[in-house]
Amino acid sequence: MTVRVAEGPDTGAVWHYGDPLREQRDLIEGRAGVDFSHRPVFTVGGRDRLTWLNDITSQALLGLAPGEPTVAYILNAQGHLQHVFGAVDDGETLWCHTEPGHAEALLAWLRMMVFAARVEISEARDHAVAVAPGRGPVVVPRTELDAVLGDVRAGIWASEAVRIASGTPRIFLDTDERTIPNELANPADGTLGPAVALGKGCYPGQEAVARTYNLGRPPRRLTLLHLDGTADALPSIGADVLAGGQVVGRMGTAERHYELGPVGLALLRRSLAPDSVLEVDGIAAAQELLVDPDAGLHFRPTRG
Repeated sequence: MTVRVAEGPDTGAVWHYGDPLREQRDLIEGRAGVDFSHRPVFTVGGRDRLTWLNDITSQALLGLAPGEPTVAYILNAQGHLQHVFGAVDDGETLWCHTEPGHAEALLAWLRMMVFAARVEISEARDHAVAVAPGRGPVVVPRTELDAVLGDVRAGIWASEAVRIASGTPRIFLDTDERTIPNELANPADGTLGPAVALGKGCYPGQEAVARTYNLGRPPRRLTLLHLDGTADALPSIGADVLAGGQVVGRMGTAERHYELGPVGLALLRRSLAPDSVLEVDGIAAAQELLVDPDAGLHFRPTRG
């Protein structure tokens, strides 16, 4: 049985193949592939592609090895997240993918920034994104998609539940127009998550990111919420998170995890007490910290 997503950004993708909880275990244990062919794919070619993108994104792309997947943000001057894309280079072309519904704006911005750079930007509708069993995301010709996915597959329900439980945000769903990278991750190893290179030179928004990092006080913190399992529904994306009747944050994505039950991600006031009892869309929620609210440091190991 194949059930597809009926609404939202993943509309048309496979929600599950009949047993979403087993699919989560298969995905965590490296047995399952995930079809992300609903994500738009584009390419950046030309000899200047990595140098050019290195100068305008949050990621260090100089010397990116062929076959090595990466993620990059594009920020505005205030450090707010504007665009995101995943990518892998093959030595001649950077194969990129982004969130459904956001490719047109991203490509328009990239083309506006080309100037004299020797790059070529093209849509790649004949290619698709997939997670092969035991591997990260890859971009392959659509004709090869079934072979890459293999016989054991997991749907979007499984991939979202695993992602949320690991504390990994999904840009545009777990973020809003005010989000800065510092609110999403500030690990104790001296990084700001997989999409931000703190040691690289200037790029739009870099000063705001560095200033907040050095002060260690982003206004909000990404938090994992454990939701009341007796509720029939999950909270909606963008819903107000309440504490004592007062708005203290914004709800992001939520899903039912095979071990943890219903979980979600929320951006909460940094100063909110970790033991505060929360409510979102009438559903009670408890916090599991992902970052130290005092130092802004990531201290909980990620998990599947």
